[in-house]
Amino acid sequence: MPKVKVDGVEIEVPQGATVLQACELAGKEIPRFCYHERLSIAGNCRMCLVEVKPGPPKPQASCALPAADNQEIFTNTPMVKNAREGMMEFLLINHPLDCPICDQGGECDLQDQSIAYGRGVSRFQENKRAVTEKYMGPIVKTVMTRCIQCTRCIRFAEEVAGVEEIGAIYRGENMQITSYLEEAVTSELSGNVVDLCPVGALTSKPYAFEARPWELKKTLTIDVMDAVGTNIRLDSRGRQVLRCVPRINEDVNEEWATDKTRHAVDGLVRRRLDRPFVRRDGKLVEATWDEAFAVIADVAKGAGDSVAMVSGDLADCETLFAGKALAKAFGSSLLEGRQTGMDYDTSSLAAVNFNSTIAGVETADVILLVGTNVRWEAALVNTRIRKAIKKGAKVFAIGPETDLTYKVEWLGADLAVLGKLPAAVTDAFAKAQRPMMIVGGAAMKGAQGATLALVDTLGLIKQGWNGYNVLHFSASRMGGLMLGYAQKGGIADLQAAKLAFFLGADECDFTKFGGFKVYIGHHGDNGAHHADVVLPGASYAEKSGTWVNLEGRVQRGERAVFPPGDAREDWTILRALSEQLGKTLPFDTLEELRAAMAVDCPDLAALGLVKFPWAPPALGATAEGMLAGYPVKDFYLTNSICRASPTMQRCSAELIHGETFAEAAE
Repeated sequence: MPKVKVDGVEIEVPQGATVLQACELAGKEIPRFCYHERLSIAGNCRMCLVEVKPGPPKPQASCALPAADNQEIFTNTPMVKNAREGMMEFLLINHPLDCPICDQGGECDLQDQSIAYGRGVSRFQENKRAVTEKYMGPIVKTVMTRCIQCTRCIRFAEEVAGVEEIGAIYRGENMQITSYLEEAVTSELSGNVVDLCPVGALTSKPYAFEARPWELKKTLTIDVMDAVGTNIRLDSRGRQVLRCVPRINEDVNEEWATDKTRHAVDGLVRRRLDRPFVRRDGKLVEATWDEAFAVIADVAKGAGDSVAMVSGDLADCETLFAGKALAKAFGSSLLEGRQTGMDYDTSSLAAVNFNSTIAGVETADVILLVGTNVRWEAALVNTRIRKAIKKGAKVFAIGPETDLTYKVEWLGADLAVLGKLPAAVTDAFAKAQRPMMIVGGAAMKGAQGATLALVDTLGLIKQGWNGYNVLHFSASRMGGLMLGYAQKGGIADLQAAKLAFFLGADECDFTKFGGFKVYIGHHGDNGAHHADVVLPGASYAEKSGTWVNLEGRVQRGERAVFPPGDAREDWTILRALSEQLGKTLPFDTLEELRAAMAVDCPDLAALGLVKFPWAPPALGATAEGMLAGYPVKDFYLTNSICRASPTMQRCSAELIHGETFAEAAE
């Protein structure tokens, strides 16, 4: 490990570290615009200049210079100070005076660093150049006159998102960043370029001119748009969430978030259920809480133990536990969360878990995808697969061919291939140190046994490594399975129930439920349309809750805003209803509920990754049939919040269905 001196202090740095990283290890702040820890080195902006000895008698770009033994690095000499001031002058030559109206104001790297490292005055009187705006789709707003050509957006699109649709045209002073043919960027991760942009050239289109960062209340919570469990921060003002941005969690989402995570928040204030409804003469009419509870109580008297609980894709564990406790009070164990009819063995949670962990995907050297479109079902797992490929991993896939943003050797859509894998696959797995299989929802119903039979054949389990992974796409799935929301026959076993509660469930075939239907949810979506009683609940932004992601990681989020109107947190609705039904649940506060939930399911008592013992069920090892498609048909419209979001509707129309939209001139 090289030893270097930074401003006279000797430190040891890892092999391969750059001078910039060495300075940071020494506690020195180095300004930068183009350098980013998760992207390749470009060396464009030259703001990270330092003085290095031995070396030429001039400042050097620290981001592109390897640290070496016996280097002396100086970060605050007059030479360095003058060089940085000069570079800042160059960067500001053509930059417009947009700070008062720029959405990046208050969070702008250029703004901050011009104050910290600039001269404080301008010596330039020439005309500033202007650049026409570029169209990048419904998510990203462009003001390209502000661009300083750091190329972060280009490198992100190519290296992380895998969609090479952003690039540079022309040269020198005329250089411009643009999307291909100035059309919408088709990546489901495009919103991340807004966070990466160090100036106001790329900002959030749905959030434009909404608020300044210092006006917003910031709440740390967990995303529910997929099963990854992205760590997010919700920025709210008053009773409305205005923005969602990712938090850094190296084990889960690194520092990225999908466009759905970021921009579905405008659906939180649309199509909301804000008061109870009761169906009378075929129509839903407004009612008070007491009236709605009385109707349910009348039905419950004749229901006996024929009471079912159906979990929605966004439900938190507290709601699921309260629903389970109420069903148990009736003597019922009819619990299910797989709304669309999926039916697979859940007797071993390790056999339905993402055992390699999300971060572990990067270390795999061969991957077999079975019945999963990872790009849509878990986009941030897809970015990890891309990182594994850069390290030399091979990827094989069974299912209908689709663009996953990397090279895949497709083996066809016939599940029978699981019984006789090609020699190229078996040879690759035989040589692999960290082999991995990822099984998606399309294959779980008919091929779970066949995939489990390959665990030994392909050597997926080694010392300290379990390469068998099931990829869920619903935020509530793993928490629901831990709490018992799975029937042996799937949701079909619940359809004859006399009284069925739908906990935010909107994806069911409601026509098959012949009993009385009670919907507890936050949006007037499919579930509310078919219900006999509608009780307004709280969205993920309006309650403190626990969610378990696809790798079995228990995480908690906090409430950002309050529910609208008469809506209440879901578990409090079930608690109040239980009292009216004469089945009073034994908790009055969230803390009491969590304590009872920890007794029922000890794995939910503490935050962190749950390790499930590997004890796979003995199932049939044969699989047959063609995979016609994947569970997620439209990435942008997967739940009630997305379907209420104008931004997600526009993304779906433009990016999935190819509709065009005229842009008004500014």
